[in-house]
Amino acid sequence: MTNKDLIYIRDQDGYVKGIYPEEMKPEYTQITREEWENESGEKYYKETYGRGGRRAGAGRKPKNGVILKFQIRVSEKEKEFIDYARAHNINYDDLMQG
Repeated sequence: MTNKDLIYIRDQDGYVKGIYPEEMKPEYTQITREEWENESGEKYYKETYGRGGRRAGAGRKPKNGVILKFQIRVSEKEKEFIDYARAHNINYDDLMQG
């Protein structure tokens, strides 16, 4: 049986739930699905939180492109040097040799 086979009821204490037709008892009152959604909080939950979906950062990581981001703490002078070196296309490999 599936959820489409469910019927929605209100019991003697006023609680609402979905049951299969063969579980129906005389003390239960049958209600519509809309009434059940409102009284059980299902409608509020769906409107507020939705039903899953795509999350940022989920799934496989890209084969090409930026995978890691590095952050380092540098002094103000080091930052100025890095900016200057990038602006003037200084070759770091040549600087490291000498």
